Amino acid sequence: YRRGAMRAVLRARLGWALRGAALGRAPGPPCWSCGAALPAGDGPRFCLGCQALQPPAPRPDLFRLMDCDRSFRIDAQRLQQRFRSLQRAVHPDRFGQRPPKEQYYSEQHSSLINKAYQILLNPLSRGLYLLELSGVEPVQETDCDADSAFLMEIMEINEKLAEAKNENSLEEIETLIKVKQEELTKEVTAAFERDDLQEAKKLLAKMKYFANLEDKLKAKKIPS
Repeated sequence: YRRGAMRAVLRARLGWALRGAALGRAPGPPCWSCGAALPAGDGPRFCLGCQALQPPAPRPDLFRLMDCDRSFRIDAQRLQQRFRSLQRAVHPDRFGQRPPKEQYYSEQHSSLINKAYQILLNPLSRGLYLLELSGVEPVQETDCDADSAFLMEIMEINEKLAEAKNENSLEEIETLIKVKQEELTKEVTAAFERDDLQEAKKLLAKMKYFANLEDKLKAKKIPS
């Protein structure tokens, strides 16, 4: 039995090493449970030798984790399918009878997958993450301070929101914000596709203003 187990571990070491070399990636840390070699990777990994779930990568690429191209354009349906598939594989409910370390890792994976899904699904957070991956300085709302017409528009919407007294007024403002966000999303898509990261940064700063307005609108709609 011990010889068979040793052979399985050796096969796992060889298989992962060959696969890692084919992908051009350095091997990751060995399996915490049996010591078998593992490839580097961004998604959940199970040891081929002992089937133990491994810890998440320290700084995974969320696009690779969710099997998406590193692009502002995203296939929301494919993203959702990948999300469900990953969650089925690592959901903590599946690890109730496994060692405490694996239970902990499954919780970490599940939390990371939720975070990745939310970041990539939302246009604003997806754009900010793309800029981060490209080494661009974090977006500040002051990035669009030079656009006085835009700031005036935001001020006017804020005033309308403060003065809104009924559901109809709030719905009108909600529609306006949605239209503006859709327009900005199209402009951000075009900026990323022509690799104009500074323009994308300015547009995302504007999207942050509208995201803040959305938060204020939601707070106003909640009955006090």
